[in-house]
Amino acid sequence: MVEEYGIDKIPALAIVKGGDEPQDFGIRFYGIPSGYEFKTLLDGIAMVSSGDSTLNEETRSYLAALTTPLHLQVFVTPTCPYCPGAVSLAHKMAMESNLVTGDMVEATEFPHVANKYQVMGVPRTVINEETFLEGAAPEAMLMERIREAMA
Repeated sequence: MVEEYGIDKIPALAIVKGGDEPQDFGIRFYGIPSGYEFKTLLDGIAMVSSGDSTLNEETRSYLAALTTPLHLQVFVTPTCPYCPGAVSLAHKMAMESNLVTGDMVEATEFPHVANKYQVMGVPRTVINEETFLEGAAPEAMLMERIREAMA
């Protein structure tokens, strides 16, 4: 299953929709979703269960038209009150497109990964390995950075 879901760090959680044919939305938690992130886990389960990401139509249309993969990694710590919003936004985007993966990465559990992306503060969103966004940005600001990264 690790290979099937593309899990590359442990501990990890993947939120999938069950049934006869499980559906993977690319929603990942790397590290334990503790502290403020526990709510993000519950919100992700509720979102997948409802089938509604609540993203605006412009964002949904852009994500539906993607032709290349988009990988969002949001670095967090359990004590950051701003991190859940950034993680939830990445997970919502992952739910909207099979080409999007949204990862929560707990920085203190994966210091080697945090060092690789020069994480000095959280939340820090890494877009396709080379584009970065600091802070809990609103949907429109993240979309602007995504467009830059995908250009």
